[in-house]
Amino acid sequence: MLPKTIYLLRHGETRYNREGIVQGSGVDSELNQLGAEQARAFHHTYGHLPFELVLTSALRRTQQTVGSFIDKGIPWLAMPELNEISWGDLEGQAYDNDGRKHFHQVTDAWRKGHLDARIPNGESAAELAERLRRFANHLHQRPESLLLVCSHGRTMRGLLCVLLNKSLRRMDEFAHHNTGLWRIHFDTSGEPEVDMRNDLQHLLLHGLITSEIHPGQSDAK
Repeated sequence: MLPKTIYLLRHGETRYNREGIVQGSGVDSELNQLGAEQARAFHHTYGHLPFELVLTSALRRTQQTVGSFIDKGIPWLAMPELNEISWGDLEGQAYDNDGRKHFHQVTDAWRKGHLDARIPNGESAAELAERLRRFANHLHQRPESLLLVCSHGRTMRGLLCVLLNKSLRRMDEFAHHNTGLWRIHFDTSGEPEVDMRNDLQHLLLHGLITSEIHPGQSDAK
């Protein structure tokens, strides 16, 4: 395997994020004004890097987040394997007390290793892992050495588990924020090293947050 560096980015904020509405793979929302500003801040900070490939999900919020890189003519692939997990019957619904209860029942089950648990009509962690392993295999086989990947909160948690050879029961160890950045290096043996974890310096530099200490965001929003 050739050495690789992956910049793994969560999409910018959407109206659904702001309003506490569950998105998932079945809601193809767009960035709101803040989300567009977050995307511009990321490009302003990292646009000088010679990315050889951009990979996004098939959903607009990821594609809009890295649209400035795509517009430069950097090769781009939209891959449904990077779509957000399906939250089934919760999608498009307010993240209220009832929704929060069902969400936590499922995520608690995943933490206990019951990866087949799911929201009704949704996707299990085991199914998420299967498609993320397909994506990781594709990633490792590519010849490029510097890649930009834009995905979604829960999918990023799962992908980091896959890339770092951890069980998806550990997904909640991986924090995320809109346009939070993880950077992972792979040596020739495929051994990973993470040296940026949910990094928000681009937002701090552009006054979009005042501190890197921020309340956690639910994946479901």
